[in-house]
Amino acid sequence: MFARALAHRDYRLFFSGQAISLIGTWMTRVASSWLVYRLTNDPVMLGVVNFAGLAPSFFLGPLAGVWVDRVRSLRKLIVGTQVAAALQSVGLVAAAALPVEPQTAVAMLIALNLFQGVINAFDIPARQAFLPYMVEDPKDLSNAIALNSMLFNGARLVGPAVAGALIALVGELWCFVIDAVSYVAVIGALLVMRANPVREPKEGGNTDVWTELVEGVRYVYAQPTFRAIIMLVAILSFLGLPYTVLLPVYAKEVLGGGPRTLGFLTSAAGLGALIGALVLARRPSIDGLTPIIRRAGTAFAIGLAGFALSTNLHLSIALLFATGLGMIMQTASSNTILQTLVEPSKRGRVMSLYVTAFVGMAPFGRLAAGFVAARIGAPRTLAGAAIVCGLSTLVLTRRLQSTLRSA
Repeated sequence: MFARALAHRDYRLFFSGQAISLIGTWMTRVASSWLVYRLTNDPVMLGVVNFAGLAPSFFLGPLAGVWVDRVRSLRKLIVGTQVAAALQSVGLVAAAALPVEPQTAVAMLIALNLFQGVINAFDIPARQAFLPYMVEDPKDLSNAIALNSMLFNGARLVGPAVAGALIALVGELWCFVIDAVSYVAVIGALLVMRANPVREPKEGGNTDVWTELVEGVRYVYAQPTFRAIIMLVAILSFLGLPYTVLLPVYAKEVLGGGPRTLGFLTSAAGLGALIGALVLARRPSIDGLTPIIRRAGTAFAIGLAGFALSTNLHLSIALLFATGLGMIMQTASSNTILQTLVEPSKRGRVMSLYVTAFVGMAPFGRLAAGFVAARIGAPRTLAGAAIVCGLSTLVLTRRLQSTLRSA
């Protein structure tokens, strides 16, 4: 069954709430990028704002994983992070609506993105750890992970297109308003769920945070499969994913468009990722995922290199479709392997290290991409990154194949 995880009531509630909330999230991402670029006309500032939103996951992610493995009620933690995220969106509304100087507005956006980054450092590993409790049958866990990817990228397809039209018609403000309201759906879904696991304290009390953090790192290091996956995801995040921060530059400077063009480009990558997630949702297990990771990583690199050199809108859209397809199949397959093989008692710490690699490395890559693009141009920056990503995929998937014999 393609969507067998939806047979579980709590996951169905979560899926429905997230479907609404994630569309608002993607609208805000596009609106924030366009607002910053409109106010500054500087790709470096795009990198700075995105760095502020993602860097906390690098610095706080491993510690957040210890907290996730310790906290007694994961659902309460996730409700708290979602409420905080809604308040952050209200702050974005104020930043866009207040009659302030451009420098002040950008400073507010940086501060609010930093706050969102702190929230995500705890929210993302907590949701990853909570997922098995929403899906009672372990056999449906891989399907739930694929459906999550499909949901995220379906919103990535719809949200930017809606945002592009709204920005062109009424400006960025209403994107932020819709995002703030959309959090009601996911918070409501969490509150009516039946799953509310309350984990008992460890015998003898909790050890100190540092000891548990080191234990989690050693556990990952001792697993060659986990090491290869996290290294590959970290390289992809640092070198490959920063292409998203340069899309406003391509939309305006290379393709001669505006916010609608930016929406088309972002949605093309989202559509490719959505198709990739649909393909993965049909897979019953982790068997055969290593070749998929290799092929997907190669497709991502080729698509990104082609997009870097393209000056035609239709060709750029097609290449970003391939880029999005490769990206999601590579990262979602990696996530599925980790979630399937990890020990439950260490799930929060392992997934926080995955989040640190996937989300935490991205801000450094985006900041670097902004600076490098300002000096040698966005096309050369992305082409070089694509080559390194392709070579890394070939090397690390070979190691992964040797450690994951069942794939």
